Formats: sequence, structure tokens, C-alpha cells
Amino acid sequence: MKISIIGAGAMGGALAEGLIKGDYIQNEDICVADPSRDCRDHFANLGITATPSNQLAAQGADVVCVVVKPWLVEQVLKGIKDVLDYSRQQLIVVAAGVKSDDIKSWLNKNGEMIPTFLVIPNIAIAQLQSMTFIVPAVAAEPTHTEQIKKLFDSMGHSLITDEGHLAAGTTLASCGIAYAMRYIRAASEGGVELGFKADQAKQIVMQTMRGAVELLEASGLHPEAAIDLVTTPGGVTIKGLNEMEHAGFTSAVIRGLKAGMK
Repeated sequence: MKISIIGAGAMGGALAEGLIKGDYIQNEDICVADPSRDCRDHFANLGITATPSNQLAAQGADVVCVVVKPWLVEQVLKGIKDVLDYSRQQLIVVAAGVKSDDIKSWLNKNGEMIPTFLVIPNIAIAQLQSMTFIVPAVAAEPTHTEQIKKLFDSMGHSLITDEGHLAAGTTLASCGIAYAMRYIRAASEGGVELGFKADQAKQIVMQTMRGAVELLEASGLHPEAAIDLVTTPGGVTIKGLNEMEHAGFTSAVIRGLKAGMK
């Protein structure tokens, strides 16, 4: 499978990094297109093809990924429309808020459409740890969907969903990684106040979060059941948890997630 990424900014660059680090796609089958010479040089030095031409990148791929800001999607898609081969290629659009109906109107060729997927990963895809949402949006066959899911499963975990849930998936996982990092920052600052050096506090918090995830995955426990394992009557853990709840911890998380959908 040959794959091209049009737009190698923060998200497109993370996707390219994940493909390079993984073993699902060979480096010689990966291409990025970006107007930035520095960006192209960076990826060329990593052993993949880099070009300033969106059309050239699109022509040579089995899967074309358009990973640009939402307001640029129409311009980019119309710019590559004439070189896309609807009979053999598949299109992935990574841009929050872009609707499949709009893509249809931009790319329709006499009633024909290229198989298209709306995809929302998060930047942890660069480390093969993304939570990715995939919507088979336009003319996608089951075999296409299976292929695209395998691609993103090679860089983390993916979930096939519908377009109506894509905004929720975006705030929960794509925006959510920033929310998790904000907790790490807050807990690290608390660690400094407790007497640890800043780097030590950050490492302690990150390892603690890593341990919590591993424990939940291995045990299958609901988070509250796992919390019960480390809370004793009158103990320091329950006192800390209750103090956080008095300050609105759970409510603040939920409100933040819901705000991300507005």
C-alpha cells in the first residue's frame, strides 16, 4: 500500500512519524506533500518521499490523506480532484468539522465518488499510541473499511463510528490528550509544592498515569472499582479525592468535554 499525506503540520506530521516508526507501511511507500522546505527536508532525512506538489503526491498513492486546517480542505480537495483515480484510490480527510456532504459536493465527478473516510486521530499517533475515530463516509466498501482500520490500528487503537459521533470522539480523544496533559501539569506543580524537583514530579505523575492505564487494561475493572482498592476508611486517598470533588473535579472534566463540542 502506498500512502500520501497532504499537509505535514502538527497532525499530518504526527501521522507521518507514526507510519515511519511502525512496520505496517514501508518507508519507500510513504510520501508527504507540504509547502514548507524545512518540513520536506525533515521527512526526506527520515527516508520518505517529500514534495511541494499536492497533485504529485495524490497521483502516486493508493490512500490519499488530506490533513490540513478545516478551512483549507475545500481548496486542497479541488486542487487534486482531477488527478484522483476513483476506481482504485481511497481518500482520508483529517479535519475536525468537515462534513461528508461537503466533500461530496467538492469531489463529485458525474455522480461518481472516491471512497472517503473521515478520520480523527490524536497526536500520540507519532508514538503509535493514538485513539483514532474512523467514519466510512462516502462509497466505502467493507473491504476498504477493514483496510483503513488495520492501518490505524497499527498506530494505536481505532474505533469505527458514525459521523454523528465524530465531534464527541474528537473532544474525548483528540482534544482529550490535551486535557490529560493539563492534569499532568497540574499534578506536577502540586508535586513541586510537596517538595519534589520539577522534573522528578513530572516523571512521578507520568509513571503513575501509565500504571493506572495498565492496571485498568489488565484487570478490566471499572475505574471506581479500582479506586476502591486504594481507598481505606479515613485514609489520605479518600480525603484527597473528596477535596478534589468539592472543587468540582468530575464536573469540570465533563463540562470541558461538552464545551469542546460547541
